[in-house]
Amino acid sequence: MKAILLTAGYGTRLHKDLVRDSREDFKHLHGLPKALLPVGNLPLISHWVLALESRADIQGIFVVTNDLYCSKFEEWAKQFKLVTVINDGTRSNEERLGAVACLQLVIDRLKLDDHVLVIGGDTLFYEDFSLSDIITGFRKLEAANNETNLVLTYFCKDEETSKYGILEVDENQKVTSMLEKPAPNETESRKACPCFYLLSKQCIPLVRVFLDEKKEAPVEQKDAPGIFISWLIRRKPVYASHVSGRFDVGTLLTYIECDRYFQEKANAWRDYLK
Repeated sequence: MKAILLTAGYGTRLHKDLVRDSREDFKHLHGLPKALLPVGNLPLISHWVLALESRADIQGIFVVTNDLYCSKFEEWAKQFKLVTVINDGTRSNEERLGAVACLQLVIDRLKLDDHVLVIGGDTLFYEDFSLSDIITGFRKLEAANNETNLVLTYFCKDEETSKYGILEVDENQKVTSMLEKPAPNETESRKACPCFYLLSKQCIPLVRVFLDEKKEAPVEQKDAPGIFISWLIRRKPVYASHVSGRFDVGTLLTYIECDRYFQEKANAWRDYLK
């Protein structure tokens, strides 16, 4: 299994917040990509890499970033054995390829023929999350049908449905549809879907099929990875596994909340995410 961490975004909301905020407390965050923001005692993405490198079934960790931040990621990656940094070649939000195209970039460059774990570089989960349990669940599903994929879900509030992709599932937790930012009255589901996907190697070629279909579409229609998952659900089996919640570091406020949470529980993270 290979892990791909998507970190090629430009963090436009967060950096606008930092420009507007005059407090000295956050000056050190200027110029940092979201995935390298300090969370607790580590850069955000390091929490993931430490958990992934502890597993024998993860043979490679590929971090996709942009040309603007590539040197920062390359310097950070020197401390890890399995991390390869891949530059998507863009230098501004207007040039961005989109998350799905970045996923395909890794697939092409590495000629991947393996299961792939896709993780959003600005996401962390609550401390009860278990990577081991999630991968074990995927293995069981994949043994029954080798085209099966697994995504995560957690409950969101009514007023939050319009912020996230919302899953609808059947009694067996098979995903029947994914609605992109629906109004609360458009679905009874409150199952938000974060960017954490286990994709079967049988389905990896479908990333290219999706992008070919969207070739003439604007980047907004192929940027968010959830758009690909919504497309995949109609073609291959996708199941959902529930987690208690996540941190989404998109603004200065959500970053502060995440960092404070980790600082307060600094001694409880020895086996975090594992």
